[in-house]
Parts: sequence; structure tokens; C-alpha cells
Amino acid sequence: MDASRSHPSGGLPVVGMVGAGQLARMTHQAAVALGQSLRVLAADPADPAALVCADVHAGQASDLPALRSFARGCSAVTFDHEQVPQEHLRALVAAGVPVHPHPDALLHAQDKLVMRRKLAGMGLAVPAFAEVREPDDVATFGAEHGWPVVLKAARGGYDGRGVWMLPAPQPDLVVELLAAGTPLLVEQAVPMRRELAALVARSPYGQAAAWPVVETVQEDGQCVQVLAPAPGLHEDVAAGAQETALRVAAELGVTGLLAVELFERTDGVMVVNELAMRPHNSGHWTIEGARTSQFEQHLRAVLDYPLGATTPTAPAVVMANVLGAASAPAMSVDERVHHLFARFPDVKVHLYGKAERPARKVGHVTALGADMAVVRERAALAAVWLSTAQWPDGWSVHENEGHENAQEAQGV
Repeated sequence: MDASRSHPSGGLPVVGMVGAGQLARMTHQAAVALGQSLRVLAADPADPAALVCADVHAGQASDLPALRSFARGCSAVTFDHEQVPQEHLRALVAAGVPVHPHPDALLHAQDKLVMRRKLAGMGLAVPAFAEVREPDDVATFGAEHGWPVVLKAARGGYDGRGVWMLPAPQPDLVVELLAAGTPLLVEQAVPMRRELAALVARSPYGQAAAWPVVETVQEDGQCVQVLAPAPGLHEDVAAGAQETALRVAAELGVTGLLAVELFERTDGVMVVNELAMRPHNSGHWTIEGARTSQFEQHLRAVLDYPLGATTPTAPAVVMANVLGAASAPAMSVDERVHHLFARFPDVKVHLYGKAERPARKVGHVTALGADMAVVRERAALAAVWLSTAQWPDGWSVHENEGHENAQEAQGV
């Protein structure tokens, strides 16, 4: 390894992650266990990873001089978000910086129209789509494919942002978006049974690994739960989804993680919805639920280490996002955690150090067990409690003190 790209104190690699959100924060935790140093480029000193990492560079992903300074001495540069200009990434590559994934691959996660064209060209199932250049393009598409249609910003957007479900033509909205310079595409609405995700990793050497396919439960365009493995998914269908994700990773030359978000149509056909080339919300369950977490695997992959085992650690694993409540509870977060552990000592809590705002992802919980329904209930109750300081089932710590004491005596 080039000495100029090694850790100055111990010869271990420095991985640079552009962005300092919760994904970088959890990647940092994995790096600590490996004896590595994670460097983050933080737009704000209060970003989740900036609060815990020792090696923090202040700067915006849109600032090329800041990116160049940040990348100096890194064994690999990777991302916790896709919002990095292509021209900046290519400037880093031209300067000899190992960027993972390469800009040629990352473009497919940055631009939905590029992604749709590529996947369709590979013969994969995708919704019918068209680029929107004029307001009439949406009406023409709807007349051909039926209403409702889905209007999307080709770049940017996440957790339901940048997506508009149109039951009928809305020319004023399209005119407004085009006038603001928003690149758009329109898609046919998919008759959907549920949403799934296939998470894989691929190294520069070409080694690849896949976790079980999961179900992602959505509310208002935002993921609220991940069920691993996806309940009731036939093993042949699951294997097909994994093979699709591995094929996309190989075809695009992805290095690091790739999350392929899928729609399971009502007729059972799997349709590719989105791609993400970074640690992903659908993979948080792997921290406790798999032999190798997505965060450790991402580090292994971008450094071209042999990849880790993806075997689940339990028959059923559920991750539930903790979302900011409509009105922040008076009870402190610390006290909420105390009460949660009193009721569910086995539930794992991950808090991101973010201020609570309505619907903001401020953490997640993970529950493991043998029965998916039981595990899912525990995870859901825990997440709502941490969000609102209220138990949806009316459970009271005072009414169940005897139960808690019995649990403590049994070491549960």
C-alpha cells in the first residue's frame, strides 16, 4: 500500500467518507473495531459523525478545494450520500484518489433517468418511464399508460421528497418545477404488494456478497421498519432478487455497498425502483442481525479486503426507525432509553445525536428472535416509545414493576 495513503501512526488505512450523517457515524463505529481511522467531511460540526469522529474536516461536498484537502492521505474515499458533483469526483480520480464507487457507477444512483435507461437496457423489469421536458409530456404519458402517474425529480430527493403522485394532469406543478431547473421524469404507477430491498457488496477485486432480501415497510414515503428476511418470500424469488443486485453491481462496476430497492407487484413480478451505493437504511438490521454488518462490509469492500460472512444471527430480525414526534416529549431521551431497557432489555438502541424534529430519523432500534410477528411487535413498540414517550399498548412501568424485577433476577 502507498505509504502516503496509510495511517501515520500505525500503518493502517484512512477511509474518507464524504458526509457526516448517521451513516458515517455507524461506519465510524465499525472502523474503530477494525483499528482503522474514518475521516469525515462535515458540512456542520453538529452532524452525527462529526460529534464522535476524531478526524473531521469541515467543508461542503460541492467545494472542490475542500474535497481535495479532505482526500489527501486517504486510502479510499467513499460517501454517506450521493450529492457530490460528478465533475468534482472525476477531478479526484484524475488526481489519483481511489474513489469508491467510481463516478461512472455512482452516476446511476445520482440520476434516476440515467439509472432507468441503463436498467431497461439490461433487460431488467422497471416501470414504464419517460423524460419530462415540457408540461405536456406528463399528460401524454398519462394518456398512454393510465393514471395515476409518478412524477420524480431525476436528481436529489429521498424519503418521499422529490416524488409526486399525480392522479390527473397538474401542468402548473410541472411548469413550476421545470422553471426551477428541476430535471424530471414520469413513471407508471406500479400495482404493488410491498417493497423489498436486496443489499450486496462488491470489492475492486470483484468479490461479492449478499444479505437476505428484506421487506421495507413504508409510511408517507418514508421507511419505518425493515423485516429480515422478507416474510413469505419464496426462496427462488429471493435468490432471483439477490442475483439481480449482484448483476447490477458487476455491470455498473460498483465498489462498496449497493442497495437495490424493489417493488413486488401484485402479480409477483419484481420491479427495480431505486439504487443506492452506500450504507442504506434497509441494512441497519445487519449491525446485530448479521455476522458482518453493512458498515464493516463497506469498509472491507472499499479497501479491497476479503468480504465478511452475511449469515443472519437470528431467524427473525426487525429494525424500526425512531422518528421525531409531531410534538417533542417532555421526557428526556435518556429517561426514555432507561424505561425502554426496563421493558425490553434485549432490544438494541442506536441514537444518532440529532435534534428531534417531526418525522426526522433520529435513531433506530433492532429486535431479534425466532418469531417474526413477536419480534416485529417489540421493535414497533420500542420505536414508538422512544419517539413519543408513550406505549401504544398502554403498558406502564409502575404496573409492571414485579415483571421487571423478575427479568432482572433472571438476567434477561
